[in-house]
Amino acid sequence: MLNVGKIEEGFVLDHIKAGASLDIYHKLNLDKLDCTVAIIKNAKSNKMGKKDLLKVECDVEMLDLDVLGFIDHNITVNVIKNGEIIEKKILTLPKEITNVIKCKNPRCITSIEQELPHIFVLTDPEKETYRCKYCEEKAAKH
Repeated sequence: MLNVGKIEEGFVLDHIKAGASLDIYHKLNLDKLDCTVAIIKNAKSNKMGKKDLLKVECDVEMLDLDVLGFIDHNITVNVIKNGEIIEKKILTLPKEITNVIKCKNPRCITSIEQELPHIFVLTDPEKETYRCKYCEEKAAKH
């Protein structure tokens, strides 16, 4: 059995779909931060069968909860201080996301004006549908 030590200060992303941790690592720009990150893939889970985990030793303020909520709002964010969980953050679908996905519509203003941010708005929380703020193109599944 693999044993990864506990962290003293930072956060643990738990209940990540098996195999999705590396994608989350890049989308949260954890590769650009100067902090220790442990990626645990395919760990046993009573709830999910298999799951991934990310253990990150840096301030939870460095984490973009909107991006994480967009990727998968079922992920649990455990905030760690002095080696103990002090808070569990509940994720929700963000009302709006910026520069996480790109609009695929070739006629959208974002394809012509390269410096414009790619903004998507939650239009159907039930179906988790996001649409481009400019052209209303439906976002591709994430």
